[in-house]
Amino acid sequence: MSKKKNTKSKIQQLPDDIRSQLATMLRSDSMSQKAILEEINQLIREAGLPPEDQISRTGLNRYFKRMELAGSRMAEARATAEVWTSKLGQAPTSEVGKLLQEFVRTMAFETSMKMMDASDGEEGKMIDPKSLSQLALVIQRVEQAAMTSHKVEKEIRAAFAAEAADKAETIVKQAGLTAETASEIRRQILGIA
Repeated sequence: MSKKKNTKSKIQQLPDDIRSQLATMLRSDSMSQKAILEEINQLIREAGLPPEDQISRTGLNRYFKRMELAGSRMAEARATAEVWTSKLGQAPTSEVGKLLQEFVRTMAFETSMKMMDASDGEEGKMIDPKSLSQLALVIQRVEQAAMTSHKVEKEIRAAFAAEAADKAETIVKQAGLTAETASEIRRQILGIA
């Protein structure tokens, strides 16, 4: 019986609290990689983990570069979204809908990062086409949900504007303005929606 080799890096195998501290140190940008390496290896020793669980300078550097690349991709995606949002206006969706959509996007991103990590392993395993297809399907469905939310909110606004226009027209006629003036006010209100 052959034993399946674990393709996770030493850093990925660290306990959550040590990995969390490592992430914090890397993000803070206030320590050198050498200082971070010494600090993390000290935490590993203090946790009673075996010496072979300590991370190497190369392993830390590789992990740092991978996280830096992921961070730059996310920053680039956010910058692109900001540009388009400012040009096209933010698509109106409910706050809960936005939250859920962002949650699913984050999960999809984390899943893709895990898939990339697995493909970076010692065996250079290819990303499973079925998994990639499923991830693409999830992303497509999230975007469709966002578009549907936008469409529904637009329809609600139009219905609200029509109701407001009807009431405004009635009030204007009761106030003694001409039918032409009432119709103009109605058209302007409907033009807003």
